[in-house]
Amino acid sequence: MNLFVEILKSALPAMIPALLAALGGLFTWHANVFNISMEGMLLVSAFTSVVGSYMFESWAMGLLFGILGSMLISLLFAFFVLKMKTGEFITGIAINTFVLGATTYFLRQLFQVKGSLISPRIEALPRWNIPFVKDIPVLGQIVSGHAFPLYITLIVIVPLVYILIYKTSFGLRLRASGFDAKVIDSVGIKSELLKFISILICGFLCGIGGTFLSLGIMRMFTENMSNGRGWISLAIIILSKGHPVKVLVTCLIFGMMEGIGLTLQQVSIPNQITDMLPYIAVLVALFINSRNWKKGSGAGMEMSI
Repeated sequence: MNLFVEILKSALPAMIPALLAALGGLFTWHANVFNISMEGMLLVSAFTSVVGSYMFESWAMGLLFGILGSMLISLLFAFFVLKMKTGEFITGIAINTFVLGATTYFLRQLFQVKGSLISPRIEALPRWNIPFVKDIPVLGQIVSGHAFPLYITLIVIVPLVYILIYKTSFGLRLRASGFDAKVIDSVGIKSELLKFISILICGFLCGIGGTFLSLGIMRMFTENMSNGRGWISLAIIILSKGHPVKVLVTCLIFGMMEGIGLTLQQVSIPNQITDMLPYIAVLVALFINSRNWKKGSGAGMEMSI
């Protein structure tokens, strides 16, 4: 029982960075922007949030720096993709590679350390103990005592994203621009502006996700800290077909696999093996999804014949 509680307790914070990135990526997904720069957004926000927290010894400044850093990358992505008309895939790869090199370089230049930055000057995000819930056996252990963005994400951001995409005129226009931008442009709605807004929203949510990664879970920064979570977020969007509730469920599964990995490390299993578990789970899910898609396509072809 204690082992199961530990897995669930670890799963909740573990899923938040990928969940926030995936929720942001939903907007670009529906706008038909293939945004693979989420990996770079998460990584740069993890770094700049630690820089802000270290410089000002304030978690609030860390959060602000994390969001600004990620949004700067989103502006860079939007400039090349929307203004310069470069390929989305190539631009995303270039940004991810640039961010990985830049964060490593500035970590060593600013702090004269290699690998990881750990300092008492870094102030972590506040943790909330939920009244009444914290005293409930098992449930209190699992859901209480986490950094506050976790609760805001689950209670506010997930429902808000669903409402924005499916229940507002903005969401309708966004999805329409992704379906056929020329039709939207023909009625006086600027599809390019909608795509730009979607990229900025993605940058904002990735900024919170990256900050949570470095100040909400660990209170430190390590080189390549995002560790593929941006790519995982893109895979989760594909698996969930762009639906926020399905994204939440899929991210919870990802978080549970990471929680299992963290728990297994306590019984002397090498971390190189346990770190693979979430990514293996996503690969298996993608494989199953592709098989189901092929079967569905085959059935559709037979019916059409």
